[in-house]
Amino acid sequence: MNSEKVYTVIGLMSGTSLDGIDAALIRTDGREFSEPLEFISVPYEPEMRDALRSCLGLSDDIDGRVRITENEMTVAHAAAVDWLLGKAGKDPVDIDLIGFHGQTIFHDPDHKFTWQIGNGPMLARLTGIDVVNDFRSADVEAGGQGAPFLPLYHQAKAAELDKPLAILNLGGVGNVTYLGAQGEILAFDTGPANALIDDWVKQSLGRDYDEGGLLAQNGQVHDDVVKGWMGNAYFDVKPPKSLDRDHWKVDEIKGMSAQDGAATLTQFTVQSVVRAFESLPQKPQACYVTGGGRKNAVMMAWLNDQLGLTGGVRSVDALGWDGDALEAEGFAYLAVRSRLGLPLSVPTTTGVPQDVTGGRFYSAVQD
Repeated sequence: MNSEKVYTVIGLMSGTSLDGIDAALIRTDGREFSEPLEFISVPYEPEMRDALRSCLGLSDDIDGRVRITENEMTVAHAAAVDWLLGKAGKDPVDIDLIGFHGQTIFHDPDHKFTWQIGNGPMLARLTGIDVVNDFRSADVEAGGQGAPFLPLYHQAKAAELDKPLAILNLGGVGNVTYLGAQGEILAFDTGPANALIDDWVKQSLGRDYDEGGLLAQNGQVHDDVVKGWMGNAYFDVKPPKSLDRDHWKVDEIKGMSAQDGAATLTQFTVQSVVRAFESLPQKPQACYVTGGGRKNAVMMAWLNDQLGLTGGVRSVDALGWDGDALEAEGFAYLAVRSRLGLPLSVPTTTGVPQDVTGGRFYSAVQD
């Protein structure tokens, strides 16, 4: 690929919250330039969500369910690409590349293993577009945490903003990117975000999430339970560091009302972020939040109150960014960097010993 060219790229993201597929179309050179063009979000059908949920925590495919689910998920991603192209008025020939994150089902960097399912060759064949996937494995194999993986995109997007600042992603798991005034970058997983809350609401009420934080707003935080969770050894580990979605066991909420459980889990997320900010080199002027958590008014208000930043805690949408699209855009950006042989991660973002590129390439022209 030409390092001076601007590429038209699709990024596909399916996060730990299992809500659906985010598909973003951008133009980028894989370096400083990135221009969003179009975005769609496609909710998973309940059956697809349940199938993916059944794969979480699996480190092998003894019964074949992972392969079946992977292929079904890949077909759903191909449909999302088709819908995105239709919305954007583009044809496959107009697109240089797809960045296909896939679905993380198991993440254990301490044993140099991470698994994002998604059939790259199938997606390339179905869409007629070259594909890059498996972004994280090279980092983990080199000794990195394999997450978080979008800090370099955050850095490019925030190049002109006043610093120091923090970009906080509240998806299924929380992670923060710190950007310093002298070009410093530090990133790590902060702790739980929406996954535990979503699972609790699903279990308690059959809903997918706590819309707007209304359950939490009407619940009572069990501070003793939150304090116990905050004693987890993870919070004493020096960053960079990362988490699997299912790291946390929160049996203490059993027997609580739906409202109290949601409030207690929401406060746990907030306290995790507050503790994480104690590890940043400097107190940020402001924190900009991306991911589904930015739509939880209660979580955002509690974060704003407890972080006490001069510029406050605000959605990245206040910057003119699309907080729903940011992760998908980021994997489009990383796909180009992969093809150019540029780093996808650096020591201060994943703890990898040296800058590492990564990703696997699959051509749409297959034998």
